[in-house]
Amino acid sequence: MSVAVRHAERRDLEAITALYNHFVETTAVTFDVGAFTAAEREPWFAQFAKAGPHQLFVAEMDGAFAGYAGSMAFKPKKAYSTSVETTVYVPPEIGGRGVGRALYERLFSALAGEDVHRAYAGIALPNDASIRFHQRFGFKEIGTYREVGRKFGRYHDVTWFEKGLP
Repeated sequence: MSVAVRHAERRDLEAITALYNHFVETTAVTFDVGAFTAAEREPWFAQFAKAGPHQLFVAEMDGAFAGYAGSMAFKPKKAYSTSVETTVYVPPEIGGRGVGRALYERLFSALAGEDVHRAYAGIALPNDASIRFHQRFGFKEIGTYREVGRKFGRYHDVTWFEKGLP
């Protein structure tokens, strides 16, 4: 199967939202606790552009939606403008087939020409697969917020990782 990665378009929002909702409703990898409609995700989607540090890419396998990755503002204050937070979501049934890798390769290739100094990723624990994935991309662990989020009746830690960008 071939993986193609391209900039996300408005027509992708339904599929992006459905995939994200799967993780919202069944896992603690995100601390959102309720599903969204595509309309509710419009403001989130609006932050992305085809140029600049805030980008969103989708992957397709044999023409079908297969995941997304993006870079968003790390924090809203101006001094943080050269830092981004990254995210990647791939349907569990196709994990391990190179989709996440293709998405991050495209994302970091796009960020290479931008005024971005650091990328950050927060990983809710436990999530060994995501930790290994981010480490393969050069992310280094920088610290853990203990019991920072409560979902599904229990507290979860979040370990933060950073990656220097050229």
